[in-house]
Amino acid sequence: MAAQVDREECTGCSACVDVCPEEAITMDGDIAVIDAAKCTECGLCVDACPVEAISIP
Repeated sequence: MAAQVDREECTGCSACVDVCPEEAITMDGDIAVIDAAKCTECGLCVDACPVEAISIP
């Protein structure tokens, strides 16, 4: 299962966008959005998120 963003916690810093090697994360306004078809569950976005808004279920 792909990484998921907690929309209530995401601050829109885009740190996750910068570290994603698959370019699976884009910004929709101030919220990160993960393309499940591109996500390889590497976890780099989870580690990069300063507010722990991303998780891999």
